[in-house]
Amino acid sequence: MTAGAAAGSTPAPGAGRGPADRRVERYLDSLALERGLSPRTVASYAGDLAKLTAHRRAEKRSWTEVDAAFLSAHLRVLRRRGLSPRSVRRALVAIRGFFSHLVECGEREDNPAVNLLPPKLWRKLPRTLTEEQVERLLEAPDLSTPLGRRDKAMIELLYATGLRVSELVGLTLPQLRLDAGFLVAFGKGSKERVVPIGEQAEQWVADYLAAVRPALVRGRHDLVFVNRLGGGLTRQGFWKILRAHGVKAGVDRLSPHVLRHSFATHLLEHGADLRAVQTMLGHADISTTQIYTHIHAQRLRSLYDQYHPRST
Repeated sequence: MTAGAAAGSTPAPGAGRGPADRRVERYLDSLALERGLSPRTVASYAGDLAKLTAHRRAEKRSWTEVDAAFLSAHLRVLRRRGLSPRSVRRALVAIRGFFSHLVECGEREDNPAVNLLPPKLWRKLPRTLTEEQVERLLEAPDLSTPLGRRDKAMIELLYATGLRVSELVGLTLPQLRLDAGFLVAFGKGSKERVVPIGEQAEQWVADYLAAVRPALVRGRHDLVFVNRLGGGLTRQGFWKILRAHGVKAGVDRLSPHVLRHSFATHLLEHGADLRAVQTMLGHADISTTQIYTHIHAQRLRSLYDQYHPRST
C-alpha cells in the first residue's frame, strides 16, 4: 500500500468521483487546489455535479446546450427524489460555480444558473409554553422574600408585554406609564414603540416599585429592575433567575425568548390581529411575526387529531 492510500490520508483531488467528466474534474480540482476547499466540501460538490452530469447525458445534451430551464427541471427532480431544501441549495451553489468556471475558461458565454432561485428553507418553529406552563411559572417565585416579589414582577411583565430580555433589564422608570397602562420600549436600532401592560403585571410592578425596589437600589440610577446589590441586572443574570424558576415550575430549557414567543402565540390564539402583535413585538417586517401563525395552526391540528372522533 502506498503512503497516499494509507488510512486517514487525504485523497487526491480527482480520486473517487465516479465516471469522469473532463470539465467537471477540472472544476473540482480548482476547488481543491486553488480555492483550498476541504475534501469533504469538494466531495459534496462532486456528488451534486455527478447527478447533473447523469441527467445531462440522459437527455443527450452537451454542456453548452444546458440552459436555465434544464437546470430548473433538474432541481425539481432533486426535490422529488427527497433531497432537503438545504441539500438542493448546496447543489445550486455547486452548479453555479461550475458554469461560472466554464465561462471563465471560455467554454460558455453565459451562466444559465445565475438567476435560479434556491428553495426556501423551512424555518424552525420557535418553542413556546402552554398557558398552563406559564401559570406554573408565574406561581414559582417565593413572595415571602423581596427578591421573590421582584422576580414575580419581572416575569409577569415579560409575559404581559413580550419584551426582549435586553429591553426588560434596560427598562428605566421614565419608560413606565403604569397609570395609563403601558410602557415605552426601545428596541433594535433604538426604535421606540408603545406596549400595553395588563392589569396583573401592572399591579405586581407597582408592588415591586413601592415595597421592594427602594430597599434594594444603591446609587442614583433609574433602572427599574435591580439585583440584590442594588445595581442593574444583566441579561445573563435574568436568564439564570428565569431558568431557576422554570426548574421549580417543571419547565425545562426555559429562556426569556421562549416567554416572548409564548406571549405572541397566546395573543393570536385568543384572536389578536397579526399587525397588532407585530407592533407590540417591534418587528420591522410582518413576515417575522407570521411564524407565530404557523405555531397556532400546528396547535389547532394537534387538538383536532386529539379530539375529533374521525381524525384517524
